[in-house]
Amino acid sequence: MSERFDFTGDELAPAYRAAVDAIEAGDLVVFPTDTVYGLAADAFKADAVQRLLDAKGRGRDVPPPVLISVVESLDALATDVPDNGRKLCEEFWPGPLTVICHAQTSLMWDLGETQGTVALRVPDHENTRELLSRTGPLAVSAANRSGRPAALDVYDAEEQLGDSVAVYLDGGEATAGEPSTIVDLTTDTPRVVRVGAISLDQLRAIVPEVVAESGDSAEPTPEQSPEPEDKTDEKADEKVEDKLDEKADEKADEKADEKADEKADEKADEKTDEKTEDKVDEEKPDETVGDEPTEAPAAASKQNEAKTTDPDVRPAD
Repeated sequence: MSERFDFTGDELAPAYRAAVDAIEAGDLVVFPTDTVYGLAADAFKADAVQRLLDAKGRGRDVPPPVLISVVESLDALATDVPDNGRKLCEEFWPGPLTVICHAQTSLMWDLGETQGTVALRVPDHENTRELLSRTGPLAVSAANRSGRPAALDVYDAEEQLGDSVAVYLDGGEATAGEPSTIVDLTTDTPRVVRVGAISLDQLRAIVPEVVAESGDSAEPTPEQSPEPEDKTDEKADEKVEDKLDEKADEKADEKADEKADEKADEKADEKTDEKTEDKVDEEKPDETVGDEPTEAPAAASKQNEAKTTDPDVRPAD
C-alpha cells in the first residue's frame, strides 16, 4: 500500500524518514525535481532498478540516469571527466544539465545496458537534494508509464504508477516542465545530445568548443527533444536506439541495392540474349536459298530424258 507525504514547508521529517526507509528496503519513491516528478530507486540495488524499469514498462536497453546531491560526487561515480566538461558541471549544477560520463569500473551497480557510461545530474530542488544526501545516489527516471507524459504533480504520478511505488512525496506542481539538456563528456569535446532547458549558446558561453549532435543549431531538433514521457532520459539509451535505427536503415538500403543490382543484371542478361539471338539469325543462311532447283537445270534434265527414250533413235550396228 502506497503512502503520500507532504514535501513542502518545514515539517519534512516524516517524509524524509519514509522515503529513506523505502529506498533502503529496495522500494520505489516518487519526488519532485526542478524539471518533472521523478521515479527513484537505489542505484546500487539491481532488483530495485529492475523494479523501476518494470513500473515504467521499460526494458534494460533504456537505463535510468543517476541523481546526486553535490558536484563533488561526480568523481566518485565517473572517471576521465575532461576539464571542459567539469566546467559545465560547476556552472550549471544544481540545474537541468545531465552529463554522460565513463562510469567508475569499481562501482557495484547494474543500471541496465549502459555501454559503460552513466548519466549524472544534480537537481535544482533543495528538498530533493537533501533527500539525496541521506539516501546516496538514486537511479531516477520520469514518473510516468512509458509512452505517457511525465507527471507534473504527485496525483498524476500516483494515477500512472499506483501501488508499484511505496512512497509519494507531494511537492506541489512542477512548473518547469522542460527536460534537462544532455551533454556527452565521454570524448575530449563535449557534445550536445539533447537541447533542453539550457541552450547551446549558454553552454558555449562557458565552453566555446561544445558541439551539437547534428548540425550547429542552438534550437532543439526532433531527435534532440524526445516526447515528454521521459524528461530525464540518458544519452546512452538514445545512442542504442539510434544505432539500431541506423543498422535497420543500412540493411534496408543494402536490400534495395541488391534488388536494384539484380534487376540491372537481369536486364543486362536479357539484352545479351537478344543480341545473341539476332546475330544467330543474321548468320544463319536462308533455308530456301540453294535448296530448290532452278528452272533451267530442270528443263535440261527433261530434254536429256527425252533423248534417251526417243523410239526413233536406234543405236548404230
